Amino acid sequence: MRKWLLGAPVAALAAVAASDLRQTRYPILRTFPVLGHARMALSSIGPELRQYIVAGNDEERPFTRDQRAWIQESAEGRATTFGFGTDNNIEFLSGYPIIKPRTFAGVTVSAHAHSAEQLQLPPAKILGAARGRARAFRPESLVSVSGMSYGALSAPAVEALNRGAALAGALQNTGEGGLSPYHQKGGDLVFQIGTAYFGVRDADGRLDLDALVALTEKHPIRAIEIKLSQGAKPGLGGLLPAAKVTAEIGRIRGVPTDRECASPSRHTAFHDVDSMLDLVEEIAERTGLPVGIKSAVGELEFWEQLASAMVSRERGVDFVTIDGGEGGTGAAPLVFTDAVSLPFRLGFSRVYRVFAEAGLTDDVVFVGSGKLGIPENAVVAFALGVDIIAVGREAMLSIGCIQAQKCHTDRCPTGVATQNPWLARGVDPTDKAVRCASYLRSLRRDLVKVSGAVGVPHPSLIGPEDVELADGTRESTTLAEIYGYRPGWGLPGPADIRRITDLMSASGAAEHTAAYTPPGL
Repeated sequence: MRKWLLGAPVAALAAVAASDLRQTRYPILRTFPVLGHARMALSSIGPELRQYIVAGNDEERPFTRDQRAWIQESAEGRATTFGFGTDNNIEFLSGYPIIKPRTFAGVTVSAHAHSAEQLQLPPAKILGAARGRARAFRPESLVSVSGMSYGALSAPAVEALNRGAALAGALQNTGEGGLSPYHQKGGDLVFQIGTAYFGVRDADGRLDLDALVALTEKHPIRAIEIKLSQGAKPGLGGLLPAAKVTAEIGRIRGVPTDRECASPSRHTAFHDVDSMLDLVEEIAERTGLPVGIKSAVGELEFWEQLASAMVSRERGVDFVTIDGGEGGTGAAPLVFTDAVSLPFRLGFSRVYRVFAEAGLTDDVVFVGSGKLGIPENAVVAFALGVDIIAVGREAMLSIGCIQAQKCHTDRCPTGVATQNPWLARGVDPTDKAVRCASYLRSLRRDLVKVSGAVGVPHPSLIGPEDVELADGTRESTTLAEIYGYRPGWGLPGPADIRRITDLMSASGAAEHTAAYTPPGL
């Protein structure tokens, strides 16, 4: 018996060695039979080793350990304070944002509401007001949940995000995968129309306007976003691996379930700026909703044509969502995620300048996405002129994502980005909804605190002169200088500034300081 116990492992290893020597697929195994498997095993868990053992707090991508820790602590409702000072290597970092505090201010954040978790923080602009849309509105929250489809995410994850958005008073974007039952748990929605028109397509795969109108009449859809492209895969279209296309997803999208679900790279409902604006106006007329576009940024000719067409104010989009090239996706070729489309700060600033030169910035609500769910990144975005930020992967992290980067395999270990029933059951929508809401509130709270440090009552009033990008400790330059902003750019118009200041004061979030007391007070 003892000989058998000793001999069995030896025989097994000999069999593995013989197999390794015969196979031709892996040179490492032919050269180092048996031992080569150890190298391959370590390689396969490399991301996990780096994540938990090797990496420093500011290494790793897309989100560093410090950033993930801040999100997770926020989601847990714990204190998001850190001790002993920064561990960022600011002496040598290039492009490091420095927010400039102000000593005296006229109207600033109230000390009484300074750390209120439940504080509502609306954007400075009303969505759809400039073009007189019948159902124009001011969102309750200037932080929203970005477009993530049911299919890319599991049903419990989508439900958790919707419930969390409802608890925090935030909008949730459906993503291009259509409106699922899991998007209908109390949260208000932005319905995204992609190039495949999932959920609102006819038998030939073309946009069905009647179906879209019917959808907006039955569900809490507050705005419609036409997705032209996405930062992580612009000009490629969406891609849902076959392993994720369940019968339910196929039904919702109107596609077969036995193959990859790929979206075209371009729209068929329009072919240029003129026909796109015709469609925007028709949708807005029939639904009454604000209608906008989402796009990554490459060449500027499209944006110049769009601004030129909007100058007459006869037609136009109500909002523009700019997605940076560092944005996330469930599946895309590496060259697209790494090298196609401009990063957010470059892309957004170029588009903003086009609209500013045309005198149209007050007519458009600017939405930004692409790693903006971290407070310092969000502050830079608001300083550049963003009115609303949309958070995607950060919201996923708040409900349990661990950045395993297995979204495209259908083997997400936390159940957030998979259709595997066993894995997806790990996400409890009720519990994770509270975590999502807590994260969204914490982000808003930190934005309010930073606004107070800058001496303004609202994040949208942080201007491009209030933030500098440092090149180590050698020099730093304001955003206005770096991105070519003129005086007044990056801020709402005077009327919107007055209204949002009054709103913040009326809510108790802001107050007039001793430096300035208006007549009558």
